[in-house]
Amino acid sequence: MLILGIETSCDETAAAVVEDGQHILSNIIASQVKFHEPYGGVVPEIASRKHIEVINQVVVSAINEAGITLNDIEAIAVTYGPGLVGALLVGVSFAKALAYGRRLPLIPINHLEAHIYAVYLEYPQINLPAIALVVSGGHTEMILVKELGVYESLGRTKDDAIGEAYDKVAKWLGLGYPGGPIIDQLAITGNREAIRFPRPTIKHSKYDFSYSGLKTAVINYTKTTHHPLPVEDIAASFQEAAVDALVSKVMNAVQDMAAVSIILGGGVAANSRLREQLNAKTTGKDIALYIPSIVLCTDNAAMIAGLGFHKYNAGNRSDLSLDVNSNLKWEKWGEKWGKMGTARKMGTAPYF
Repeated sequence: MLILGIETSCDETAAAVVEDGQHILSNIIASQVKFHEPYGGVVPEIASRKHIEVINQVVVSAINEAGITLNDIEAIAVTYGPGLVGALLVGVSFAKALAYGRRLPLIPINHLEAHIYAVYLEYPQINLPAIALVVSGGHTEMILVKELGVYESLGRTKDDAIGEAYDKVAKWLGLGYPGGPIIDQLAITGNREAIRFPRPTIKHSKYDFSYSGLKTAVINYTKTTHHPLPVEDIAASFQEAAVDALVSKVMNAVQDMAAVSIILGGGVAANSRLREQLNAKTTGKDIALYIPSIVLCTDNAAMIAGLGFHKYNAGNRSDLSLDVNSNLKWEKWGEKWGKMGTARKMGTAPYF
């Protein structure tokens, strides 16, 4: 079965064709980095306008690269949340129009669940239960994966997401955008023990995260220290504190939940220090670590289409009243693909 996936939750316009939820025939991603770089972060209005400009071209490219035609597509899967509301509207509106015009089933996808599914594209058999850590510019979430489609939210950021903190620290230090890869690269030559920045903790909340205080600590250090250390040391010390907070909570959750695997997803999953620490914590133990390839860590549509195949088979579809939900949250699900967010009129049959 061939499914077209569409992803526009933030600043990447993406489309992909995936066969039977596993075989990636195409995975096209149009980046907007150069348009947001002058501002040091994603500007929602610019993101929305750029999605409108290129989405048709991106979808056509995905179809052509897959070596098929629109007549071969059997369903359309699209991200409806969480994300930037204007950006999401572009993708959902395009998907609905295409589904209506081609009389195809429409499958709404939770962007965070898709990041978890990304590892299934490369590792079809994953040992469960698993602790999934989804980390990016907009998300820092930890989820217990009982089986594909059955999840329990354990914790999330209470303020800045980790990727957002990277971008803000990089902007303050004058390093450029996006901050994640820049700081990661600088940290290689820096001393990660040069400055003991605070490890973010939240009282009475074992699995939640907070990165606003760490960001502020870096800013205060540069403001109040007469002779600050080299930027490489600041970057390495900041990264060590940021990653320590993730790894310690994940390992606690693995023990508490008797999990046998860790799944990493999202743009920050590409971070070299995070991968290194998790590898060190799991090597020699009965804990499997699943990290997707870099292209599948970033926002992409292959993970949308791949997950869409399983949702289609489960009858998880929407009619044309599907709306976006920029603040879509995880719920505690007791059965496979129970209610998720506010996708309206979700039913077990196509809308035609």
